[in-house]
Amino acid sequence: MALDGLVVRAIVHELQMCVGSRINKIHQPNPHEIIWQVRAQGANRKLLLSANPTYPRVHFTTGQYVNPMDAPMFCMLLRKYCESGIIEYVEQVEAERIIKIGVRQRDELGDLSVKTVVIELMGRHSNIILMDPATQLILDGIHHVTPAISSYRIVMPGSTYVSPPEQGKLNPYHVSSAEVTEALREAAEDKPEQGIVQRFSGLSPLVAREIVFRSGSESAEALGEAFASVMQSMGEHRYEPNLVEVSSSGKAVFSVVRLTHVTGETRTFETVSDCLEAFYGNKAERDTVKQRVSDLIRFLQNEKNKNDKKLEKLRETVEDARDADKFRILGELLTASLHTVKRGDKEIEVVNYYDEAQGSVRIALDPQLTPSDNAQRYFKKYNKGKNSLLVVGEQIENTRKENVYINALQQQLDNASLSDIDEIREELIEQGYIRDRNKKGKKKKKNDKPQLLCYTSSEGIPIYVGKNNTQNEYLTNRLASPSDTWLHTKDIPGSHVVIKSVSFGDSTLEEAAMLAVYYSQARESSQVPVDYTLIRHVRKPNGAKPGFVIFDNNKTVYMTASEEKIKQLAVAVK
Repeated sequence: MALDGLVVRAIVHELQMCVGSRINKIHQPNPHEIIWQVRAQGANRKLLLSANPTYPRVHFTTGQYVNPMDAPMFCMLLRKYCESGIIEYVEQVEAERIIKIGVRQRDELGDLSVKTVVIELMGRHSNIILMDPATQLILDGIHHVTPAISSYRIVMPGSTYVSPPEQGKLNPYHVSSAEVTEALREAAEDKPEQGIVQRFSGLSPLVAREIVFRSGSESAEALGEAFASVMQSMGEHRYEPNLVEVSSSGKAVFSVVRLTHVTGETRTFETVSDCLEAFYGNKAERDTVKQRVSDLIRFLQNEKNKNDKKLEKLRETVEDARDADKFRILGELLTASLHTVKRGDKEIEVVNYYDEAQGSVRIALDPQLTPSDNAQRYFKKYNKGKNSLLVVGEQIENTRKENVYINALQQQLDNASLSDIDEIREELIEQGYIRDRNKKGKKKKKNDKPQLLCYTSSEGIPIYVGKNNTQNEYLTNRLASPSDTWLHTKDIPGSHVVIKSVSFGDSTLEEAAMLAVYYSQARESSQVPVDYTLIRHVRKPNGAKPGFVIFDNNKTVYMTASEEKIKQLAVAVK
C-alpha cells in the first residue's frame, strides 16, 4: 500500500466539503475506528477515522459497521465535545500523514467550545487524539501512550500534546528549485528512489519509483523535471486516484499519482475515498475477525477430534457386540450339558447342535464358579452385548449429529463478521460448550432481532440470508411467512436463505440458490444441489440443535456461485 503524504493531501482536499457541516452522530464500532455521520453538500455521509495499526486511513465510507451496546469511553468523550458540532477546518500538517480537524460546539451552558481532533496515520503508531487547541492539553486518545511506551511523547488525558518527531526532510511544496536540484543531485548519487524518499517528506517509495520511471534517466535534471511535474499536479490538487493489481505478484497498490511504472490491471476512481474504499474493503475487519475466531476455531476442531475418537471406540464396541450371539449359544450348550460338568473344571467339550456338521466346541469355564453360574455368565455377556447395540447405536447417532452441528459452526465462522462471532459465541455458551467468562451476576440480554443480510434480486425482490444459527432461526421461524420460499444447500452446511415473496421468476430463484451456495461450505464447488420449498414445509424437531430443521415437498436446483454476480445484487443489513 502507499498511504503517503500525497494521499493524505488528497483526502484533506476532499474533506473540505465537510467544512461548515454538522457532525450528527459519532460511533466507535471497534477499538481502532471512529465513524462520524455528517451532512455535506446536501447528502448524509459517513466519515471513517481509523487508527488501525495495519490499515490506518481517513475517508468517506459506505460500509456497514455494527456498534457495541455500550459506547467506549473515548467515543463518549467525542460525543460530549464534538457531536452536534460544526467542522471549522480540515488541514494537513506540513506534508506529513497527520490531519487536524477543528470542531466548534456549544456546551450545555451555551458556551462556545472549540476542540481539535488529530488523526495520525503512522502505521502501528497511528492514533486519534482529542485536544484543546488553546492549552494544547490532550483530553484523551483512542490509543494511550504511557511513559513506559515512549519517553518522547505521552498520549494520556491531561498531558501536553507533542507532535511526532520531525525527520528533517524537505517539504516538497515549500522548497526552492535550487534546493530541489541539490537534493535530487544527491539522490542520483545513491539509489534514486531511496534518495527521494529520504530527502522529501510525504513521498512513498511507490511514488519515488514513479518519478524515476518518468524521468527515463537517473540524472538530476531529468529527475527534477519528473519531480516538478508530479508536485505541480499535487500542488494544484489535480489528483488521479488509481488502483493497480500488479501482474507479477497479484497484490494491489494505490496512489493519487497515475502509476505508469506498474504493470497490471488498473482501475481509476473519481474520488480518493472511492479508491481507498476499494483497496481496503473489509481487510481490517477480516483481520480482526481472524483474531477473534481463532480460539473458537481451535475449540471446535478439538471437539470434532474428540467426537471422531469417540466414534472410533463406539464402532469397536459395535463390532464386539455383534459377536454377542455366540455367548448365547455357548450358554445354551453349557446348560444342556450341566450334568457332565464338575466344579473346578476349566473347560468342557460338547457337541454344537447349532452347527449343521454337528462339530464339537470347547467352552472355557471359571473353576471358581458352579456349572450353573458359568452358564449364567455367558447369558449375561449375551444380554450386555445385545443391549449395548441399542445404546451404542444411539450414541453414534448423537455424536454424528453433533459433528454435523460443529461442521455448520465452522462454516459459519468462515463467513462471520464481528457481530456474527458474538452471536456464535453466545450460542456456544447457551449450548453448554463454553463458559461465560464475562458473566458478572447479570444475564446478558439475548438479541431478539439479529441483523440479517438482505439482497435485492434483479427482479427487485428481497432475498434474506442468515449467516449463523441465531440468524437462521430468526429468519426461518419468525421473519419468514408461510408462503415465502426457503432454500438450503443439500446435505451441506450453509445458510438459510428466504425469498420474501409469493411470486417470482426463475432469475430470482437462481440468484437465491446462488446465495445459498456462496454462503455454504461448497462455495468453491460447481453445480451444487440446493433444496427449496415453502416455509410452511420447514420445521424444527423438538430438542434439535440450533439451526437444524427438517423439510419436505422440496425441489432441487443445481447452481455454481459467482462472486461477481452476487456483488451486482444490492445488499443491505436489516
